[in-house]
Order: sequence, then structure tokens, then C-alpha cells
Amino acid sequence: MNRKIFFWIVPILFAILCLKSYAEDLTGQDKMDNNPFGVLEFPHWNDDWNNYKYPDVKSLVHVLSSMKEAGVGWVRADFLWQDIEPQEGKFDFTKYDTIVDLFTLNGIKILGILDYSANWASGCSQWNCAPRENKLFINYAVRVIKHYKDRVKYWELWNEPDSPVYWQPQDGLKSYCELLKEFYPAAKKADPECKILNGGLATANSGVNKLYDNGAKGYFDILNIHIFVTPLNKGAIKTALAYPRMAYKIMKRNGDGDKKIWITEIGCPGVKRGVKAANWWLGRNPTEKQQAVWVKEVFSQLIKAEVVEKVFWAFFRDCKDHWHDGTDYFGLVRWNFSKKASFKAYKECFQEWKQKKER
Repeated sequence: MNRKIFFWIVPILFAILCLKSYAEDLTGQDKMDNNPFGVLEFPHWNDDWNNYKYPDVKSLVHVLSSMKEAGVGWVRADFLWQDIEPQEGKFDFTKYDTIVDLFTLNGIKILGILDYSANWASGCSQWNCAPRENKLFINYAVRVIKHYKDRVKYWELWNEPDSPVYWQPQDGLKSYCELLKEFYPAAKKADPECKILNGGLATANSGVNKLYDNGAKGYFDILNIHIFVTPLNKGAIKTALAYPRMAYKIMKRNGDGDKKIWITEIGCPGVKRGVKAANWWLGRNPTEKQQAVWVKEVFSQLIKAEVVEKVFWAFFRDCKDHWHDGTDYFGLVRWNFSKKASFKAYKECFQEWKQKKER
């Protein structure tokens, strides 16, 4: 037997045995396609630059069991171009097959992010550069959609294309919208049942206006925005609620009032007392207790908003010395998988939502 195949088959069999009880005894959220509770996580991270966050299937099994306990219905995860097509025309789905199989077995749906540039196809020397040729990116994206069309139906084109951190060079979303307009019909041809989200917008409503100004209407099925507010500010939840409300006004003004909004990133640090960490980009780091209060507010309020269909907390698990500030502590569980107070708050919000749905 090929050693590479053997390397993956053994842990997959191990995972199936560990998760057999979950597959046989599906919980309420597995049966509910409309579960609005999501998380952003990085199951593909197994590199030195992320401290080998998920080095094996056993670690994925561990985090998946916690996700199910919390009530997570959706995970937002990258399907990196560089991983899948490391050389032009040579595709390798091995790693992502394992990830998709594990999440599918657990009844957790996937929002797949198609990103970033492959080294050989980049417009510059960085991973965050716009593709040198749109057709090269679309070829990879279509291959991914076809490969997973029986298990993944929701796809996001890039992440935060309105941020210089994730898309270079910035041009007011003009080049991104050109890519989106070429990608959308190709994706629908590959899988007519798939749903396409624009890349989550870091600039929220400014980015929404730019999408429409650049002719993106008709080239996404669900509007996707990111909201970051420090819970240490008075009236933080009112500020957060204002973003989707304003985004919907822009959508309605452009004739897209029938579409829903997904908030695919919202979060804040939860730093345990005594742990030293540089402040995150919005200022002083909240404590674990303050993070839990914010989780409760976010999921008890935002999912009630009529136009908001799903909310994804960033992230599910803490990172380790990746961002070198409070961002490493965004998780609902710590690096060692122990549960924070915010995990309990997320779980309680899910249970409350589930009970209302079952009445």
C-alpha cells in the first residue's frame, strides 16, 4: 500500500471509531439545517508558522467533540489554493478530504473559503496578492467546488478583500469584483446548487457600498460582513447591531432586499488573569469573563436580527504565539482545549435557541 495513503487511512479509521457514537446519536443541531451558530477555525493549520495547531486527526477529533458539545452548526474554514494546487495543474485534496469527512461525520456544515494566492500564480511575491490571472484562480476554485459538491454547498470567495492585510494591491474592490463576476457563473456551472458569499468585508458598510458600486450585484447569494467591536465600550452591542441594519439598507437600495446577511467573523480576546499579552487592535484586552459576557450578548441579540441568518465567532480555539497579541486569545477554548467561560455562554445561547425552535 502507498505509504501516503496508509498515513491518512489509519487516523481516519481511528477518528471514525472515536466519533461513531456521534454519528449514531445525532443531536438536535445536526438535524437543523437552519442552525445559525457558527465559528471560524483553522483545521488545516499544521505548519511551523501556526505552531502546528492541528498536527494530526486526533487533535481534530478533540476539537470537534467540543464543537458539538457547544452546539456549533457551521465552521468557516480555508481551502488554500497553495495547499490544493502547489504546482500548476497538480491537485492534492488529501488533507482537505480528511477535514471535510470529519466535519461531515459530525453533522457540522462547512462554509469553505477559497483563498489565497498560490506561490506560482501570485501577482507578486506575497500570499495576499491578487491572482496574476483570474482564470488560474477560477480553475482551482471550480475544481474544489466539483470535488466537494456532495458535502459542501456554501463557498466564500477570498477573505477580507477590502483589507490590505489580505488583498494587495488595494483598489477599492475593483479587481476583486472583476474576479467575483468571473467566478460566480463558473461556480454555478460546477454546482448549480451551491451558494456563493462575497469575501467577508473588513470595512463593513463602506465595503458593501463598494461591492455595488463595482457592479457585484447578481454575483453573490448571501452578503458577508465582519464586525469587530470592543465589548469594553459602553453600548457595544448597539454598535454591533447597527452594522447589519445599515448593510441591509444598502442592499435594499440596490434591489437586493431579498438576500440574507451572514456575519462570518465577530469576536474579541478572552485573556485569563495573570497572562501577559499585548493589546489587540481595538485596545485593552477583555478578560475571559468579559469575553463570555460579550458572547452572550452577540448570540442573544444578533441572531434575532431579521436579516442576519448566521453568526460565526472568531475563533473556536485559542492560537499560540501567532499574532503575538490578544488576538491569540479569541477562542472559546484555550490552546490546551480546556473550556473558557465563553464556551459555556455560547453553549447556553445555542440551547436557548434550540428550545425555542422545538416548541
